[in-house]
Amino acid sequence: MKNYVKDGQKLPLYGVGPYIVYGMAAVTAAGIVLFSYLFRIGMLSAPWTYIFRISGGILIVFGAAVWFIGALRSGMDEHIAENKLKTDGIYAWVRNPMYSGWWFIITGISLMWVNGWILITPFINWLIMTVALKKTEEKWLLDLYGDEYAEYQKRVNRCIPWKRS
Repeated sequence: MKNYVKDGQKLPLYGVGPYIVYGMAAVTAAGIVLFSYLFRIGMLSAPWTYIFRISGGILIVFGAAVWFIGALRSGMDEHIAENKLKTDGIYAWVRNPMYSGWWFIITGISLMWVNGWILITPFINWLIMTVALKKTEEKWLLDLYGDEYAEYQKRVNRCIPWKRS
């Protein structure tokens, strides 16, 4: 599969994204299997069942919305093809909405198992996402955009969408 839209494009269209998402999904699946099925520890009952499942559903919907806006409604592909830094729209709230969206979705899915021990996986996944982005895409973007990207990093969070004042 071609990972560039046109000649002269300096960044790959997909970057390390699929590997980050697969890694987070694998950690979560392993946690679900280990804690809920193999060791059978950490299983919670009411009212935690309702709290975890409602929270999980909200996170799944929120994550899907963040991913959808970042991936399909932001015009990011055109910015990548034109070697332009995207800093408006959802990218004014979070630098990596597609990864963030998947992180929220995977966290929401993990909550559906209503297991206290599974709460460790979102932190491991956040660590995977943070380290992978720092070692790859953030270096690429600093090399390509320099001070413009460094200022953007100061203004906008890497993974948690929120508007700084």
